[in-house]
Amino acid sequence: MGWELDPMAVGGESLPLSVRDVVARHGGEFWFERERTRHRAFFRFRLPLAAAQDEAAAVATDGGRPEFYDFDLFQARPASGELDERSLAEITYTVFDTETTGLDPSLGDEIIQIGATRIVNGKLLRHETFEQLVDPRRAIPEASIAIHGIGPEMLAGQPTIGAVLPAFHAFARDTVLVAHNAAFDMRFLQLKQAATGIRFEHPVLDTLLLSAWLHPNQESHALEAIALRLGLDAGGRHAALRDAMLTGEVFLKLVPLLADKGVRTLAQAREAQRKTYYARLEY
Repeated sequence: MGWELDPMAVGGESLPLSVRDVVARHGGEFWFERERTRHRAFFRFRLPLAAAQDEAAAVATDGGRPEFYDFDLFQARPASGELDERSLAEITYTVFDTETTGLDPSLGDEIIQIGATRIVNGKLLRHETFEQLVDPRRAIPEASIAIHGIGPEMLAGQPTIGAVLPAFHAFARDTVLVAHNAAFDMRFLQLKQAATGIRFEHPVLDTLLLSAWLHPNQESHALEAIALRLGLDAGGRHAALRDAMLTGEVFLKLVPLLADKGVRTLAQAREAQRKTYYARLEY
């Protein structure tokens, strides 16, 4: 019974889910059996067949963009240790967003725009921004152009991601990264590590997961839906810098709400979104 109901430990990491939780979320069942004639005892699992999924699994949508969950996002990062016990209100953040050729980074979709701004001392610095178009060196589907309005003529002559990522990495130095549906954007950055040598090892906070932790009964945690609930103007989306600005405004509204529920430090916020990640993950 302990093996069935206790939190699992995988690779030295304790997970909030038990074996029973995982099987139930798969829509399966399992039970204990004994074969007395052969003196054997075992658990029998019955699980439904499912298609293979990428390690960053898209399980829902956020305004047309898949909601991504990536285990790597919640691993300890070198830069997080010294910041973990600091108040969320005191930390310097880089809030960013990307526009892309499509929704599947593992199948060759590329970043075509990065937009970012900073939060310092609890204030969104609208004059301290990073905004850059990127030549993806590939075609852009018409369906994607209809969403973000960035066509091939706008990207002609723009730098490639190999030149843009070092500049963005320098802009974000010594800060905590904030994004909405962060694993989606982080996956695009991670896939460029080998080619560019740029590693984003910053701590990461995700406004989607923090909102879901604060308000688990809300039907939608899309950026516009959260913004409207918090009394913000959600108009003019689907440009990377505008989306980053809106994400920053949402994050600043979430910080006092988190504090009201006892989440005041970076470590506590990271743990809250980690719990939400496992709660929202569907197998």
